[in-house]
Order: sequence, then structure tokens, then C-alpha cells
Amino acid sequence: MPSLYDLSRPALGELLDDQPRYRVDQVWRGLYARGAALEDLTDVPAAVRARLTDAAPPALTPLAESVSQLGDTVKWLWGIRDHVGDATPDRPSDPAGDLAVETVLMHYAERSTVCVSTQAGCAMACGFCATGQAGFARHLSVGEIVEQVARARRRAADHDPSRRVSNVVFMGMGEPFANYDRTWAAVERIHDDMGISARHLTLSTVGIVPGIRRLATEDLPVNLAVSLHAANDELRERLVPVNARYPLAELHEACASYLEAKGRRLSFEWALIDGVNDRPSDIRELATYARPLRAHVNLIPLNPTPGFPVRGSAPERVRAFRDGLRAHGVNATIRQNRGTDIDAACGQLRATHASDAGVTTSSAVTVAPPTRMPPARPDLSVRRPPRRGPAPRP
Repeated sequence: MPSLYDLSRPALGELLDDQPRYRVDQVWRGLYARGAALEDLTDVPAAVRARLTDAAPPALTPLAESVSQLGDTVKWLWGIRDHVGDATPDRPSDPAGDLAVETVLMHYAERSTVCVSTQAGCAMACGFCATGQAGFARHLSVGEIVEQVARARRRAADHDPSRRVSNVVFMGMGEPFANYDRTWAAVERIHDDMGISARHLTLSTVGIVPGIRRLATEDLPVNLAVSLHAANDELRERLVPVNARYPLAELHEACASYLEAKGRRLSFEWALIDGVNDRPSDIRELATYARPLRAHVNLIPLNPTPGFPVRGSAPERVRAFRDGLRAHGVNATIRQNRGTDIDAACGQLRATHASDAGVTTSSAVTVAPPTRMPPARPDLSVRRPPRRGPAPRP
């Protein structure tokens, strides 16, 4: 059964084929241009709304919500239907669905940004990422991705009627380019029907080269962010195992092709890990790698994650790393941590839901992993060389 936001306009028309012709446009504009919930479309007959609810129910069921003490960051845990199979002892079921994903809404002075998930879990297995270590469950559908934006947009308006979500970053759970077709269809829906500019849409990848090359051929000039984290192959394979399949030289070439095709600024994400990738040698390697691409470097002070043997760099070391990059001619900024008073513990939001599915206010914004799943192949139509064995943790 498709969800409401999975329906294309023609599919919506088929559901409403006995209604006046204008009804489809009325519902579509209400959901996307106005950003209203279906139940709030009071200009649409109640019987029509009820039919749509029965035929295409919402994809996301709220399980838990965390709000920062300042109210500028909201994090949701959503239950989604498990299309893979029934729950097992290794994959327990939530009351509202077998799987769960997260969405984060961040309010800034000049904008509101929503960070969306594209998969339940992640198969990339990055050594410092709780989601990656938890494993992969399944791809999200177009509707499951788009509905995250729709829900966040309504919440932003509740926060301030004059405020709207102006930026969408695909940096939540999952690897967007491993679910390329559905992710890009969601991008088009968000751009064409919700009216969010391509320049305010950012796709993040750990370095899936075929995905970057496909992105270069698309019509919309969206932003590209690459989770780099190391600028030599030996270290990067330890931190980001997919580097064994798409090494740095190949990734650099794909990024250069994207810049040539789109002319958009490229960003490198760099999570600073104490004693691992925050050394003077890392500064030199990163500068050498980033400068020819005119890439902007976002430095991310890594939050500690219980159960993982890594620790974020100290604040003074983060600042020194930024200053070192700037001295080498690279534009670098330190990402502002948001919602640091929302619980940082791995899986805390799920644990809170298990005992009390209400609103929580505890401390940090880290992604709570879904249940551990076996890995799955990325959904890309390009052949890849065989993957090497598991990389050692840093």
C-alpha cells in the first residue's frame, strides 16, 4: 500500500477519478504548495479525505520526539512499515512498525533546515558512525523521504508562522546514493512541488562515485557534500570502508567532473577524531586534496558515542585544524553543534520510546541506530569491483 506522499499526481487522479477535475489539483497544491496536512484541507470534502487516508495512509508514525531546551532543534523517531518481513528476535518490532528512522529540524536566525534520512540503517559501516555500525534494513520510498520534509515544514510553521523550511540536507540515516532513484525522485518532488530551490538542497555521500557521476547529469544544480574524513587511502579505508571500492583518486576525478558540469560549491565533511585524523599531516593531506577542487571543508566536532572506540578532538585542536587549513589556502569552517542538550547516548531516543513514547528533553543530537541488520547492495545500476573484507576499526 503506497503512502500519501508516494502517490504521483496521475496516481492521485486515479484514486479520485469520480471527482471533478479540479479536485486533484486542489489536493496536490494543498499538500505540497501550502504544506497542509490532509486533515486540514477543509476545502476538500471529508469523504474524499477519508478515502485518501484509507487508500494511502501516512508512511511515518511518530514514536518519540526530542526538543532542545532552547527549542531550536527538534528530533523525531518515526516508525515505518517493514516491507522485508516479520520481526525476529534480532529485529524486534516497534508498536507502530518494525523499523525506525530519524529526522532533525534545526532553526537558525535566517533559515530552518531539515535533515532527512534516505534509508533505515546504513550499509556503509563507517567506523565512527552509530548508524553505519548498526547495519542496513531497507531503502526508504520516495514518499517516506518527502513526508519527513512535509512534517518538518508544518512543525517549523507551528514554531513561527512566518518561518518556513528553506533548506533540506540529505544527511540523516543512510547513504543517499545507495538509494539513488528514490532519493532523486524525492529531490524533484521537493523542488518542483514544494518549491524549495535546488541551491538549498544538499546531497551527502561517503563517496559513491557512480552516484556522483549520475548527479552530474541531472538537470537540478543541487549541492554536493562528500563525507571525506581522511585524505590518504590507508586511513580512509579504516574510517570509510567504501574507499576500498572507490579510492581517493577516483573520488577526486568524479568530484572534478561534477564541478565542471554544475559549477556548484563542493563541500567535504570531516569528523575530527582525536589522534586519528586531526594531526598536522592530515591538514597537509586534506589541503592538497581539497585545494584543486576549491572545496569548502566542514569540520565536525565528533560527539562521543558509547560503545565505539573513538573520541572527538578537543575544541582547541579543532580550531587549530581549521586555522591550519586556512593557512594552506583552504576555506574551512567549524560546524555549529545544534541541540547539544538532547541526549547523545547511542540509541537513547529508542530507549526513551520503549518506556515512555512522549516528548523528551535530554542531551545531544546523534542519530539513534535501528536494529542491527545484514548489509544490502546499494541500489545503483553500475557494476563495482568486489568489496574487500571488513576494515579494522580505528
